[in-house]
Amino acid sequence: MPGARPVPVGAGGTPEEQRGTRNRVARSILDHGPSTAAELALRLELTQAAVRRHLDALAAEGVVEASAQRVYGARGRGRPAKVFALTDCGRDAFDQAYDELAADALRWIARAAGGGAAGDAAVAEFARARVEAQAERYRAALDRVPPEERTKALAEALTEDGYAATARGAPAPASAGGASEQGSGGEQLCQHHCPVAHTAEQFPQLCEAETEVFSRLLGTHVQRLATIAHGDGVCTTYVPRTRTEARGGDAHGGGAAGSTSRTSRTSNATTAKAAGRNPA
Repeated sequence: MPGARPVPVGAGGTPEEQRGTRNRVARSILDHGPSTAAELALRLELTQAAVRRHLDALAAEGVVEASAQRVYGARGRGRPAKVFALTDCGRDAFDQAYDELAADALRWIARAAGGGAAGDAAVAEFARARVEAQAERYRAALDRVPPEERTKALAEALTEDGYAATARGAPAPASAGGASEQGSGGEQLCQHHCPVAHTAEQFPQLCEAETEVFSRLLGTHVQRLATIAHGDGVCTTYVPRTRTEARGGDAHGGGAAGSTSRTSRTSNATTAKAAGRNPA
C-alpha cells in the first residue's frame, strides 16, 4: 500500500493482523514466484526481520519451504540468499478445491475409452478441447497488440484466469542450442500459479495441450522449461523472438502466419511431449 511505513522489527499485532500479514506474504510468493526475504520486504513494505518472522511461521506450518537461491554467472562472496517457494500444501490453499474432482473425471474418461493408449488419447483430446476454449479468448487479446507485445498480452490474459503470469526478456536456453536461428533471444512466459497443478501431475496431457496452444497463439515454436506440476516453483515457457517480430511485421496476418503456425505445430511436438516433465 503506497505510503505505508515498514513494520517495526519488534511489532507484534493481534493474531488476526499477524495472520493477515502472513497471508500477504504467501500470496506475494504465489503471484511473483519463489522469492527472497529482501524481495518480499520490498514488495510488501515490511522490514526483512518482520518478513523472516512470518516466513518462519509459514515454514513451520508447511506452507513455504526454503532453498538456496540459484546463482547464474560468477558467484560473489558469502552464502547465497535463501529463496522461499510455496509447498504443495501452500498451493492447496489457493483455488485447488476441485483438483480431486477433475482427476476423477479424467480417470473416468480414460477408463471409458478403454484404458491404455486409447485412454491416454481420449484424455489428450479432452485437454486440447479445454485449452482451445481458453485460447479463443486469449487470441482476441493478442490480436489487439503488435507481435513484440503478444507474450506480455498472453501473460495478462493468463493472469485473469488465475495463473499469476508474467513475461520478461530472456536469452535462449542452453537446451535450445543458445542463439537460435530465429534470433539471439526471446522471452520467458512464467506462470507462478497453476489452478490444476495436482491434476496435471497425474495427467501431463494438460501441460502438453497448453504448450501446443501457446505455440499457435504466438506463431512460433515454444519450449517448456519447467512445470509446477512436477516440482518446479514456476511453469516456465521460453518464447523465441521471431524474424517477423524483429522486422515489426504481423506474425498473425496473411499466409506467413499460417505457414508459421503449421511449422510450430510440427516442431513443437517433441517439446509438448516433455511439457509435463522436469527438464533433466
